[in-house]
Amino acid sequence: MSDLTSDVRPFEPHAPDADLEDLRARLGAARLPEAETVDRTASGRRRWDQGVPLADLVDLVEHWRTAYDWRAFEDRLNRIGQFRTTVDGLGIHFLHRRSPRADATPLLLTHGWPDSVVRYTDVVDELAEPADEDAPAFHVVVPSLPGFGYSDRPGSTGWGTEKTAAAWVELMGRLGYAEFLAHGGDWGGNITTVLAGRFPDHLLGIHSTFAEGPPGLTMDGLTPQERAWAEGTRDFWRHRAAYAKQQASRPQTIGYALVDSPVGLLAWLLDKFAEWSDTDDSPFETISRDRVLDNVTLYWLTRTGASAARIYHESHNALDPGLRVDVPSAITIYPGDVERCPRPWAEQRYRRIVRWGTPERGGHFPSMEVPDVFVEDLRAGLAAVLAAPGD
Repeated sequence: MSDLTSDVRPFEPHAPDADLEDLRARLGAARLPEAETVDRTASGRRRWDQGVPLADLVDLVEHWRTAYDWRAFEDRLNRIGQFRTTVDGLGIHFLHRRSPRADATPLLLTHGWPDSVVRYTDVVDELAEPADEDAPAFHVVVPSLPGFGYSDRPGSTGWGTEKTAAAWVELMGRLGYAEFLAHGGDWGGNITTVLAGRFPDHLLGIHSTFAEGPPGLTMDGLTPQERAWAEGTRDFWRHRAAYAKQQASRPQTIGYALVDSPVGLLAWLLDKFAEWSDTDDSPFETISRDRVLDNVTLYWLTRTGASAARIYHESHNALDPGLRVDVPSAITIYPGDVERCPRPWAEQRYRRIVRWGTPERGGHFPSMEVPDVFVEDLRAGLAAVLAAPGD
């Protein structure tokens, strides 16, 4: 394995104190609407019928303004190891945690929206240097998608999932990883599918929490559970996906609010963490307030609310219907996720599914909600991938 090339540079950002002071001032001067007009006796999910409840937002804004510590998370990223490189004219930021184990396998983790590299910060160390010496170890690479976090914001169109996947192959090659495993969820799952379909010679195999079958498949022959998954996914896209349509069609318009108002940004992102987590009410049942604020503050300080939204404009419904994945694949469907693909549909695209996981708990952000479950499942999936017989 080669050392880092000269194209890869260590990166340790430090937000100016003035930016943090400006954030607190904006939070203190926020103009808020009246409370939502839902039944005041409503509880659980029903409290969120019109979006983020005012009382919840007020409490979180106050914590963000008076108690949240960005410097602690900044230090956490630096301890993992941060780097930047330029691929096809665009600066790409990534975390890179090399394992001390000689038997470690390179593993690429790709996040989605509304998250960031924050999605994986609680699992990187355990994946790279497991407490159990019998557990597999990985050299972990976690890039920031173009337009997200400390990666550059594209100045022109073209940085969709296909180009991003090609950039990831280039990035891994620069780190000395000609062949590697890949995992992703949300957009990261989509990009992982593209990686495996377009660059099979570089992929040892994949694990994904987001499987997407080809369009136009019938429900005939599905089990009752699989039919419920398909109907639930269809209901989500018909009735709860206004955010995606907005960002796919008019990302610049919503972008002004996301870059100018920290409270607007917080509400826009928090709404999805609440709806997509496997909880009875608040996402904070499983994800800490500070971890959610780490994610939102990263968006805020890097001014990437608009540029991150553009991934929908670039790639919404853009996955090639004819793309097929022939490398060994492990798929996990979490019970609280908003999109759950029936296995017969997934098998039409992923031709070598070697493990199909259905944990008892977890939602759209399993590495944040149930990190222990996520790590155990990911290890099992990747073990099955690596054990799969060759062609």
